Amino acid sequence: MKTILITGSNGLLGQKLVDLLHTEASVKIIASSRGQNKLAEIYPQVAFVAMDVTNAEQVEEVIAETQPTHIIHTAAMTNVDDCESQRDECWKQNVEAVENLVKASERHGVHLIHVSTDFIFDGENGPYTEEAEGSPVNFYGESKLAAEELVKQAACKWAILRTVLVFGIVHDYGRSNIVLWVKGSLEQGKQIKVVNDQLRTPTLAEDLAQGCWLAAKYDAQGIFNISGEELLTPHQMALQVADYFNLDKSLIEEVDGTLFAQPAKRPPRTGFDITKAKTQLGYKPHSFKESIAIVAGQIQ
Repeated sequence: MKTILITGSNGLLGQKLVDLLHTEASVKIIASSRGQNKLAEIYPQVAFVAMDVTNAEQVEEVIAETQPTHIIHTAAMTNVDDCESQRDECWKQNVEAVENLVKASERHGVHLIHVSTDFIFDGENGPYTEEAEGSPVNFYGESKLAAEELVKQAACKWAILRTVLVFGIVHDYGRSNIVLWVKGSLEQGKQIKVVNDQLRTPTLAEDLAQGCWLAAKYDAQGIFNISGEELLTPHQMALQVADYFNLDKSLIEEVDGTLFAQPAKRPPRTGFDITKAKTQLGYKPHSFKESIAIVAGQIQ
């Protein structure tokens, strides 16, 4: 029996992990988040504990009390522009929190699974393998790379799962994603500008949750790329969304990133080679078209 503590259980990935694992007979899950449990009504049988990962004493107390075999750390500050302008808060949530989890995992012999990002790279040589050296172009990427270094030095079992442009639908509150944004805009007859000079391997949140579970299931150690397999621009993604819902593609204007004044620089070409995860973990992501269909089926 594995006891898996999920940090950030109110977030997109955290919710998908609870969705996936609450019926897994060989797993006891403990959901945790800073705020109140947003999944309480949907999964009343799932244990929940309030935990602020930036509070070292609270992290130690919760891990000592719950005695997990694995932690899947999904909590993070992920708004790239907010990270650029709120650097102290970004460092606290993305680096100091990881240090707290590493120390507690070392003390209690917990296998720590840490979720990282393609934004640790400069985007000059994507798609990347697990061996590529990080070279971030924004502060979010710097914070996530620093967190990776802490995990790599940990004296406990660890795995780092890097991912790219995660999208999906969450319960209970209105976080948008590229599928919902394109669908909603085109249905309202709005012209939208979508960039054609950034390349990513977009990742369905359910696929990332599956990758996290496989890493825990097989006690995986080391770095694994967990993303979609298709290298696409946001413009290409938008066209696929329009096709799926039979919406007017002429409303989609192809532009380059220089049109948008964003505080944080974006790496131009990232994306991942996922061969290692496929061969060692049996990871198998959905195509982007299949992913659109899954999201469409969840729209209320």
